[in-house]
Amino acid sequence: MSVAHLNQTLASWSPAQLGLVGDVLEVVRAPNPVLATQGLAVDPLDPVMVALAADLVATMRVSPGCVGLAAPQVGISAQMFSLDVTGHPKSRTCHGVFVLCNAVIVEASRQEKAREGCMSVPDFTGDVKRATRLTVTGVLPGTTDQVTITTDAFEARALQHEIDHCTGKLFLDRVAGAHAVHPRKVYK
Repeated sequence: MSVAHLNQTLASWSPAQLGLVGDVLEVVRAPNPVLATQGLAVDPLDPVMVALAADLVATMRVSPGCVGLAAPQVGISAQMFSLDVTGHPKSRTCHGVFVLCNAVIVEASRQEKAREGCMSVPDFTGDVKRATRLTVTGVLPGTTDQVTITTDAFEARALQHEIDHCTGKLFLDRVAGAHAVHPRKVYK
């Protein structure tokens, strides 16, 4: 399958294809042990996983400032996350809203440090080094379609953050030390 076709597959996918409206789930917070557990690979055709995909999108959409949400953040140890950096001021490349199962980073380059936050660590942000260009493969829920996403800047950072959740890591696991953790600013 060509890269153009793979990107077309992603571009034509939408949460509506899941065939159901997701429920808004409670987001778990550190130190909940599920956040430190390697997620299990998922069957993207399993109706339970399709429902989870819809739940992740629904929960992400009602959470202010949220651009991604991984299954462990709603208490489920699974390799699945939703992402949508549409309209974020730091986004350069944007693939819209999507959910990926069993995502794997296949290429990463140029590390850059930037501030990250997380709904599961609501009181802090941290300076984290991440690749600024990234290629990821994964499967869209409800399909057997493997897609390849090549992206940069903020979307690349968000993808790495969510993939980390699926492997039992928080951004706090990637900071250089206590000096790189900051109280979260509250905007009114």
